[in-house]
Amino acid sequence: MVTAQRILISNAVRTNGATPNPWWSNAVVYQVYPRSFQDTNGDGFGDIKGITSRLDYLADLGVDVVWLSPVFKSPQDDNGYDISDYQDIDPMFGTLEDMDELLAEAHKRGIKIIMDLVVNHTSDEHVWFQASRDSDDPHADWYWWRPAKSGHEPGTPGAEPNQWGSYFGGSAWEYDPKRGEYFFHQYSKKQPDLNWENPEVRKAVYAMMNWWMDRGIDGFRMDVITQISKVIDENGKLPGEEGSLIADEPVGPEGYSSPFPFCSDGPRVDEFLAEMRREVFENREGYLNVGEAPGVTPSRNEHITDPANKELDMLFQFNHVGVDQVGSKWDTVPFEVKNLRREMSEQQKAVANAGWASLFFCNHDQPRVVSRWGDDSTEESRAASAKAFALLLHMHRGTPYVYQGEELGMTNAHFTTLDQYRDLEALNAYRQRVEEAKVQSEESMMDALALIGRDNARTPMQWDGSKYAGFTDAQAHREPWISVNPNHVDINAAAEFDDPDSVYSFYKQLIELRHTNQVVAAGDWQVIDEQAERVYAFTRSLGDERLLVMVNLSGKEAEVPAQSAALIEGLERGDFERQTLIGTHGTVHAAASLAKLGLSPWEGVAVRL
Repeated sequence: MVTAQRILISNAVRTNGATPNPWWSNAVVYQVYPRSFQDTNGDGFGDIKGITSRLDYLADLGVDVVWLSPVFKSPQDDNGYDISDYQDIDPMFGTLEDMDELLAEAHKRGIKIIMDLVVNHTSDEHVWFQASRDSDDPHADWYWWRPAKSGHEPGTPGAEPNQWGSYFGGSAWEYDPKRGEYFFHQYSKKQPDLNWENPEVRKAVYAMMNWWMDRGIDGFRMDVITQISKVIDENGKLPGEEGSLIADEPVGPEGYSSPFPFCSDGPRVDEFLAEMRREVFENREGYLNVGEAPGVTPSRNEHITDPANKELDMLFQFNHVGVDQVGSKWDTVPFEVKNLRREMSEQQKAVANAGWASLFFCNHDQPRVVSRWGDDSTEESRAASAKAFALLLHMHRGTPYVYQGEELGMTNAHFTTLDQYRDLEALNAYRQRVEEAKVQSEESMMDALALIGRDNARTPMQWDGSKYAGFTDAQAHREPWISVNPNHVDINAAAEFDDPDSVYSFYKQLIELRHTNQVVAAGDWQVIDEQAERVYAFTRSLGDERLLVMVNLSGKEAEVPAQSAALIEGLERGDFERQTLIGTHGTVHAAASLAKLGLSPWEGVAVRL
């Protein structure tokens, strides 16, 4: 098998504003969550050799880039996002030699490999942090250390430097008896934040990144990279800290204030990212650097991804995947098309003149979109809604990201008891919200976990209908680290691979369109029918070519909305099928829908105007 061929987008066609157009202008990225992708040694965890063994599958799908969630050495407190050694592979996943083999085999197939890098924080087991526990060590200022609040005994409640809470529950400060001070952690207490104000920290990070680039990887996806710069006052004090000139945010119902406003898209983010570009990427070609961007607005995305500013190629923004949440992540509300359209429109409009968008609904931190916003209650509605959201996403302007199993229409785990979950965030949130702060009932919290918990995306890849879904051998000596979804018997790669009507085959069509159609890859984007309740519609245009995209994001019949209907009137009825570029229900069905100006449940269509 070989990867699909991509056309070169003419430099007369603007993509992100660079000249020549970057190689990734019409590429598609596939995210692999290694511990859940393929286990080759029967220990219940996926490994690098497993990824290598499935490269032909990825080549057949047609993806251009594989992004690996972290495989660095780690205590696995947060599933590898707590790195203890940046220049070694965790034995769970294999060896550096296994990584070299993966790179070589992927490159033979025309597939690039980017690694997930976490440099906002490290593991508390990293040698840098262990050294920093000695206040006389050269690493003493590599993390955010602070003394106890005056008048309080260190290590006792209320002695924390300020009232910040961790996003994973509890205080964001952890007392270290050896140093006699507290260290700051936005996430787990085993994930202390690096102090990027210290230039020696940055030098060490860049040296490590260059080591990997020299080894042959093709770039990085950088975890929470827009949180590396913190707001501090003129004396270097954090908000709410004793003597700080900057006031903290109010304390919330769980008993803590949030560090998020002061640690996301901070005052030196642009400076740090530009420095990273110079020190790591400036004289290299063929790479991709993408950053996860908490707190970054669409307008800031334009600035950071504008090639003239030499920072990052693209960012992950999150407003559009928060449209069913209000306040806390765990307070959910029903999905409405208008809210998704509003947020995605802002992202698209912001990069209309410069910069680039990342397109995603699913990843290792998000649930399965087919269960979250689609309908997985029947096989028909599952496949139809999986295709509908796929068409919607891939017809936008930007770079699409496919999360493992998304191309099969994999669903949420549908766990019913807390002991089925493995995710630190979920378990901590349950303890804090239900048992300690008592701000949410057990029933509503379990409902929220079942809908949006991160473990929904982390169940093993469903390769076939065997006992462990082909993720590990049916006779393996250990069960998978997290339960296989029982519906793998029906939803799996083996069943979909040669089925022309499967979700998998539909994804192949979408990826091929991205590779071969300049309008889809780089054409202008314009939202229409902004008041439509069920249908999300927009146009794509490039020169004299124009496409109309309409997607019914509901399980009910929907009328073609007014502006879309007016555009269709310009077509000859006999041309409907010929003019349909792609449809979730097939081109014949799409032609009939266009003729009657009505879309079936979960039907999406892209038609040439």
